[in-house]
Amino acid sequence: MVLAVALACAPLSAHAGAQAEEALAPSVATVLSRAISDRPVPPDYANRDDVAPWIAEMSSRLAARVPDAAERRDLLATVHYEAIRAGLDPQLVLGVIHHESGFKKYAVSVADARGYMQVMPFWTRLIGSPEHNLFHLRTNLRYGCVILRHYLDRERGDLFRTLGRYNGSLGRSEYPAAVSAAMRRYEARTPTLPVALGASITR
Repeated sequence: MVLAVALACAPLSAHAGAQAEEALAPSVATVLSRAISDRPVPPDYANRDDVAPWIAEMSSRLAARVPDAAERRDLLATVHYEAIRAGLDPQLVLGVIHHESGFKKYAVSVADARGYMQVMPFWTRLIGSPEHNLFHLRTNLRYGCVILRHYLDRERGDLFRTLGRYNGSLGRSEYPAAVSAAMRRYEARTPTLPVALGASITR
């Protein structure tokens, strides 16, 4: 019984790569730091006409992975909000989460990447604050989406190279192919907000 409790409380492992820590120009660090500033999901967001159908569709697909309906709704509303805020396709973010953590909130990789989007802790030092909890839903998705957007801008919209940088496997095809396959798994039949992948992070 004690062992079962201990295992339930232990961090779950994930098979993520390791983003490389690179020096950021002060101007870039400032932009990214501003981008992760906390702006909570609006209380009515999940009920909006342009969001609710997407959440309902994705919720049915995630039921087996995230059994609690309230938790699933909160996760999806946050995914959608943070993806759109960063100028990313929500399906891309779902694909990354699917492959990085399997939708496990407390997943930890061998490289110490954490949470849904497997964010490396060094990012809190580079663009955030040491007390930021990368296992917190909104914090993890905010960082993950901002970092993904940063790499997408850096790679001039090249999603293959962007995903390679995000996973720490630049130049290899396995990770981009896996995320692309996961994106197709969550391809939405219901219309959602249009997203231009070439757009910049909201300043």
